[in-house]
Amino acid sequence: MNQERAGKKFLRPFLSITGEDEWEENERRKKKVVLGTDLTGKMAVVTGAGGILCGMFARTLARAGAAVALLDINLEAAEETARDIREAGGTAAAYGVDVMDKEMLESVHARVLARLGPCDILINGAGGNQARANTSKEYFEMGDIEADVATFFDMEYKGVQGVLDLNFLGGFLTCQVFAKDMVGREGCNIINISSASAARPLTRIPVYSGAVAALSNFTQWLAVHFAKAGIRVNAIAPGFFVTRQNEGLLYDEDGKPAARTAKVLAATPMGRFGKPEELGGALMFLLNNEAAGFITGIILPVDGGFSAYSGV
Repeated sequence: MNQERAGKKFLRPFLSITGEDEWEENERRKKKVVLGTDLTGKMAVVTGAGGILCGMFARTLARAGAAVALLDINLEAAEETARDIREAGGTAAAYGVDVMDKEMLESVHARVLARLGPCDILINGAGGNQARANTSKEYFEMGDIEADVATFFDMEYKGVQGVLDLNFLGGFLTCQVFAKDMVGREGCNIINISSASAARPLTRIPVYSGAVAALSNFTQWLAVHFAKAGIRVNAIAPGFFVTRQNEGLLYDEDGKPAARTAKVLAATPMGRFGKPEELGGALMFLLNNEAAGFITGIILPVDGGFSAYSGV
């Protein structure tokens, strides 16, 4: 018998049944504390939860004791993560949804509310880019228009609109729908997942950079708007993390680092890509109403120094 349990057995005659129940509950809650944050009794909604980074967010929230609603346009991917959470003893349910469709969001919100209760935490992580909204080269050169390269002039309207809608409007609409649960309830949080490209646009992806810049700006606006309503609003701006969406840009088909990867790592003082779990600390800090209770409206970089580096 370990010392902790022996001590508890010794104290048993002096504890009421209520006291024993409280002791057991406290011990269970200690196991759920993740990086100092206990989310027992909270309900969290995560969009983009079928992806690598947002799937990690969902798992971290569940480990900290939150019930988690996983939303993704790819229901199968979201359900896989939800199943992992349930098998680990957590509470999770997956829902297929297009975050650019407000009626669909409202329908899913009603289902989440009936099954898991009102939303306390919203993680807006759905996002992405399209090749139709990119340029092939960093610099425009005379002759490119006639060459077989995608220039600024070739970017398609539908691709541009799609990237803007997914990365900005998707977060905007999701806040409209789920933040209604939070108004007037202390301790609620919205975390938008922006990007290092919001503050300093990366080459070749002008539309994505503009869209996440809009999301960061909206984060600050919403933080002020909800400041007296019990809701803190912040954003996390990841630097370079390898995901399904950018793997093809960072590595060649043979698995070797692409030329762009060398530039990325050279511009990241820590000289490596981030690990998904390294975003979990930022998330847990911002959600901790004791440690971060006076923090709202910030964009927290998690980028290995990328945003601080001038290049010289």
